Amino acid sequence: MPRQLKNKPGAERRPYTPDKIETYPVASEAKLFDFLLAAMPQRKRTTVKELLKHNQVMVNATVTTQYDMTIGEGDTVKVNLTRSFPVFYHRRVSIVYEDDDVIVINKGYGLLSMGTDNYKEETAYSILRDYLKWKNPANKLFIVHRLDRDTSGLMLFAKNIETKDSLQHNWNNMVLERKYLAVVEGNIEDNEGTVKSYLAENSAFEVYSTDNPEEGQLAVTRYKVLRRSRKGYTLLQVSLDTGRKNQIRVHMKDLGHPIAGDKKYGAHTSPIHRLALHAQSLRFVHPTTRRDMRFETPVPAVFASMVK
Repeated sequence: MPRQLKNKPGAERRPYTPDKIETYPVASEAKLFDFLLAAMPQRKRTTVKELLKHNQVMVNATVTTQYDMTIGEGDTVKVNLTRSFPVFYHRRVSIVYEDDDVIVINKGYGLLSMGTDNYKEETAYSILRDYLKWKNPANKLFIVHRLDRDTSGLMLFAKNIETKDSLQHNWNNMVLERKYLAVVEGNIEDNEGTVKSYLAENSAFEVYSTDNPEEGQLAVTRYKVLRRSRKGYTLLQVSLDTGRKNQIRVHMKDLGHPIAGDKKYGAHTSPIHRLALHAQSLRFVHPTTRRDMRFETPVPAVFASMVK
């Protein structure tokens, strides 16, 4: 009979043991350290200080060591009694918010939302998936919507299939607002306006506008001028009534003011060596708690530099 091989000591595969995490909802405004003392009266002040010191306290999605941080109604404080919370860091992705059901991130430009048949390298999806698997191998991640590779800004992911289905099946009712920032070539005369057309795609995967409703899907884009510059650029805030592929890029081209850096759709300049399009704000109804969730990022510094 063949000899049975035994694992080397310490190489045995141990089952995953979940961390012991206590969760405390916040009912009124307080300083974090005072709140923890009141929420955990069985623990000494020195113990609470050690928990804060060693990254074992999280407010909403953010690990914090700031004992005098102000928290308020609607916030959630989590305390990991087993170990430090994993602290996420990536130079092209930052986590804006995370709970048991959703993750909101700020995606850097030049990063695909998810992989394709021809591209299997690092993507926003793979970066977040690896982070969640690090916390617990059983964790899952689902993409809800996408941003173009060269568009930066806010993206929403689901952490379970129920949340994914709820968001995707009720997208128009649950996603209350999505606003973008775009720097376009030239000075737009009107302070605000609306572009409406039907969008179709040709064999070269280029999206174009048509007046024929049988040829494409209806797309409506609204814009508002935030700033004009003497350099020949205009900073716009753009909102979407519909969410079609390359919608903003095509409609800016239709206006005669393509987005700076968007060679595919008619731009002649690229002063910041990237597409000047950023998903600035995202507002949605939380699929589980039904809370109104709103997130906003500042104007990217490179955009501001174009329209000084």
